Amino acid sequence: MMKRAQEKGLASLHVHNIRNWATSKHLTTDDAPYGGGQGMVMKCEPVFAAVEALKTPESRVILMTPAGRPFKQQIAQEYACRNQHLILLCGHYEGIDQRVIDQLVDDELSIGDYVLTNGAIAAVVVTDAIVRLIPGVLGDEASAAEDSFSDGLLEFPQYTRPLEFRGWKVPDILLSGHHAEIAKWRHNMALEKTRKNRPDLLGE
Repeated sequence: MMKRAQEKGLASLHVHNIRNWATSKHLTTDDAPYGGGQGMVMKCEPVFAAVEALKTPESRVILMTPAGRPFKQQIAQEYACRNQHLILLCGHYEGIDQRVIDQLVDDELSIGDYVLTNGAIAAVVVTDAIVRLIPGVLGDEASAAEDSFSDGLLEFPQYTRPLEFRGWKVPDILLSGHHAEIAKWRHNMALEKTRKNRPDLLGE
């Protein structure tokens, strides 16, 4: 999908190495935290230099961090519709100098309540979720509209051939041809799945 989006001119993706903006002899991009503690912290100088070199009036700077607001489908939809230049900052080590967050960052996003080796992994997830929603990227625009979370529910169960496998059959309703009844069944199944797997989405 990412390749298709770029070939169609619907999205342009670039990866930048923060070391390209480091000025020290060893191209250092991190240092020990003031106040003591474990690990290293990303320095502000190379990050500021990188963002200022890449930023345009349409840019929005997003920091990938476990401390960010939870990334959800609705956020992906918002960014896909804005047609903006997004700069995704990928945190490493123990984090990034707070001055970067205070002065440069427009949004902080987290893909879950866990910690990854680095923010680049999360940035790939966010990029994929946003780009696939840009009109023209998916083969069928209706696919995105039926995704899980698009209407606040998880997606309904899907079936394809064969009609029967090891004694397990496709539900009769899907073979009926009654589109209104199929839509009703799918909604009920989506509601049931959401109640079972993600009751928090229903406020339960």
